Amino acid sequence: MTAAAIIDQARRQGRTLLSEVEAKQLLAAAGVPVVEARLARTKEEAIAQTNELGYPAVLKVVSAQIAHKTDVGGVKLNLQSADDVAAAFDAIMDAARKAAPEATIDGVSVQRMAEPGIEVIVGMSTDPQFGPVLMFGLGGVLVEVLKDVAFRIVPIVQRDARQMVREIQAFPVLQGYRGQEPADLEALEALLVKLSEFIEAHPEIAELDLNPVFAYAKGAVVVDARIILLESTS
Repeated sequence: MTAAAIIDQARRQGRTLLSEVEAKQLLAAAGVPVVEARLARTKEEAIAQTNELGYPAVLKVVSAQIAHKTDVGGVKLNLQSADDVAAAFDAIMDAARKAAPEATIDGVSVQRMAEPGIEVIVGMSTDPQFGPVLMFGLGGVLVEVLKDVAFRIVPIVQRDARQMVREIQAFPVLQGYRGQEPADLEALEALLVKLSEFIEAHPEIAELDLNPVFAYAKGAVVVDARIILLESTS
C-alpha cells in the first residue's frame, strides 16, 4: 500500500493516529530503517507472521483507541516459540478488552525483537509559528527526566543533523562511554535527514514519535513509531 493510500484509509476511517504497522510502512517507503511490523488479526496469523519474521518476537496490540499499549498490558516481549506467541496473543486481547472495553481492536502487530543498542528518540511536532520542528535526544526514560534534546526547524541538511547529534549533553554516551561501543553517528545523521525529507513530503503529518531508535556500532533502526495526522479540513 502506498503512503497516500495509507493516509487516505486513515482519513476515511476518521482516524488521525496511524497504527504502528502503518507508520512503519510509511517510514520504510521513505528509506528510514525500521524493524518491520506486520498486522495479525488472529492467533493463527500471528504465529504464521512470527515464523516468517523470526524469533525472538514482540507482539503489540493494534487499536486506534489505545495510544499507550504498555499501560493496558498490550505488549509482550521476547517470545521464543509459536506457543509463546499464541499465549501472548490471547493475553494481549484479554487485557486490552478489559482495560478498554469500548476500543476497536484490529489485532496485534508482529515484529522480530531487535538487538539492544543505545536508545535515542527522534520526534517531530508542529509549531504554530515555525511549522514542523525536528527533535533528537537520548531515548527511554532519560528523555523525560533530563529534557536533554536538540531541535531544528524542518527542512534540515546534513550539517544540521551533525550539530543536533553533538548538541545534547549526553553526547559522550554516543561516543562510547565507559567501554561501550560507540554509536554509528553517520547513520543517526542520515536518519535525521531522511526524516526531514519525509516530513517535507507529507505536510499532513502533525506529530511523529520514534522511541526507541536503537543506535548500533554499525547502523541504526527505528523500533517503535507513532505518527499522528493533522485533523482533516474537508
